[in-house]
Amino acid sequence: MNLTQSKKIGDGLQASGLAVAVNIVLAVAKITTGIVGNTYVLIADGLESTLDVFSSIVVWSGLRISRKPPDQNHPYGHGKAESIAALAVALFLLSAAFLLAFQSIREILSPQRAPAGYTLWVLATVIVVKELLYRFVFRVAHALRSTSLRSDAWHHRSDAITSLAGFVGISLALVAGPGYESADDWAALVGCAVIVTNGILLLRPALDEVMDAAVPKEVEGAVRRLSESVTGVLSVEKCRIRKSGLGFLMDIHVTVDSNLSVRKGHEIGHVVKDRLSESGLGVHDVVVHIEPDDLVRDT
Repeated sequence: MNLTQSKKIGDGLQASGLAVAVNIVLAVAKITTGIVGNTYVLIADGLESTLDVFSSIVVWSGLRISRKPPDQNHPYGHGKAESIAALAVALFLLSAAFLLAFQSIREILSPQRAPAGYTLWVLATVIVVKELLYRFVFRVAHALRSTSLRSDAWHHRSDAITSLAGFVGISLALVAGPGYESADDWAALVGCAVIVTNGILLLRPALDEVMDAAVPKEVEGAVRRLSESVTGVLSVEKCRIRKSGLGFLMDIHVTVDSNLSVRKGHEIGHVVKDRLSESGLGVHDVVVHIEPDDLVRDT
């Protein structure tokens, strides 16, 4: 792993550490205010923030493990730890949504008092803080191409969504008066539906990475163009790329003039590897196979 990739992972670790600290403060504030202010949506929101703490720790651990160099038992490195962390965070998100929905339904079916008005100020603060945290973490995730950080960012936005739903529900309960005490719980159910949708959308790319699914076409296109720009390369016959951690592992077959010497073909292969490694695409390793053009034509 080069210095640039190591710095990127360091940025991701800092973002995860900040998320852990913010979520601990918010979880304590929401649970305390929810108990005192008689609003279950805040208590449930606080529990969800507690899950956010664990999910951010999972992301931090995944990024930390992914930066370890290859060893005898892991010759391709430890990059998959980042993908596994993304998968775990998506499952955390879905679990939190179902737990919140179950508890909200139970509260709807139980007699309850109207929530306190000051809980709206707490929810408003949470919405702003969590949306800002989402934007910060998502920006870092985009720069790093980190699936786990992207999932964690959406975990923060889901918290903002449930808080917004709670804000609307509590406002309705306070304005409408008797008979609308459970409005915040109904609002929490709406928030759950949004969270489940986001959780499913995040689960798909995490599973794809664990299963070594094909990378986006634009990445493969960039790899092909860079390889074909090397003097002596006639074409790229095969190009297999898989994401590992914050970068890519790839195997490519390039065709060269069949009359070239083995040494010259070997030199061209090294130039292709160096160009891809220095391209800024985040290539961890690439295996270049040289194919003589007449053999390719015959097949």
